[in-house]
Amino acid sequence: MRPNSQGLKHKSSHDTEREFGGTLGAICIPVFLPLTVLFLISVSRCPEASVLKWPPSLPSTDHLWDPLALMVLLGWISLHALLYLTPVGKVSEGLVLRDGTRLKYPINGFHGLCISGVLLLLLVGLGAPLGYLFELLVPLAVCAIAVSFLFSVYLYIRSFCAPSDALALGGNTGNPLYDFFIGRELNPRIGNFDLKYFCELRPGLIGWVVINLGMLMKEVELRGSPSLAMILVNCFQLLYVADALWNEEAVLTTMDIVHDGFGFMLVFGDLAWVPFTYSLQAAFLVVHPQALTFLGAAAIIALNGLETIATATGKRLLVSGWWGLVRHPNYLGDLLMALAWSLPCGFSHLLPYFYVIYFTILLIHREDRDERQCRAKYGLAWDTYCRRVPYRIFPYIY
Repeated sequence: MRPNSQGLKHKSSHDTEREFGGTLGAICIPVFLPLTVLFLISVSRCPEASVLKWPPSLPSTDHLWDPLALMVLLGWISLHALLYLTPVGKVSEGLVLRDGTRLKYPINGFHGLCISGVLLLLLVGLGAPLGYLFELLVPLAVCAIAVSFLFSVYLYIRSFCAPSDALALGGNTGNPLYDFFIGRELNPRIGNFDLKYFCELRPGLIGWVVINLGMLMKEVELRGSPSLAMILVNCFQLLYVADALWNEEAVLTTMDIVHDGFGFMLVFGDLAWVPFTYSLQAAFLVVHPQALTFLGAAAIIALNGLETIATATGKRLLVSGWWGLVRHPNYLGDLLMALAWSLPCGFSHLLPYFYVIYFTILLIHREDRDERQCRAKYGLAWDTYCRRVPYRIFPYIY
């Protein structure tokens, strides 16, 4: 579990340790990650699909913009904003804030997924060319990147109107570049509409599933039917998204919601990075079909099924079951699942395994952040736990 930040509440925000490389990271990441998204999409469409080719494959300028892409993106975000405001599902309270209050959050993301699914089925039934999303991927990504920058500027400017106790401890350093990147305001809201919570699991995460479906429909257009590999990728990732939204309430205790401010890091991750890099396997399979035997598919399904590790909230440190083997077994399960998503793409290209490589780096970094937060929160109890459970993610390795 990601811990809350109550153990840091007396620490001055200007003295907080800077993460992600500090100012240098705050300059480089907003430049190179958007370029990485465009690069990966372009490579997935090339016959050789080589991430090591030099000069790299980048889209031509006339393929970067399509007004339809902007209309689709803004329409999609607007649809989910409307679904967010729909009075269905329960309302839950978040953790206690520094001022002693609790914010309320609508738990209706799964309803949004279901309604989106019904609307998509209607569109497909009416003959809408959902496979055209394959042609729109690059301009859609460009629009998502542009919206991420503009939205982040808005969030940074409005944060100066927020009271000091509404700012994130790590995002109020006084360095404009770093604060813009990491996020100054912890829970920016327009009325009762929580902007960070909305972006966390709604337009980008569900958009990822829609892009996958578009890739499947493109494969149907090209080959008459979807491949077994494409079906597996779509089903695995739909199951992951559905599970996240079914358990939406759990996000209220994560580091993203409890600790991190809402700045470019999370905005870009939610709206651009997740939908356009997590869907790489499906996009790859459109151009690079893979023959998958039923025995191979069964083995991959079994591997994906290993990710059944439950998490627990509360203040006790678990030392039994998986938590007695490694300190972050949920991360180990995530990595096994990520591997299962890539295996249907075969072994002839590195690109489909980008997600596994990236996710390994991300989780090791996140685990390091978790360790520091837990040590601050639990003190000596955490040190005792670490001695009892020495391995962090990989048993007997790390």
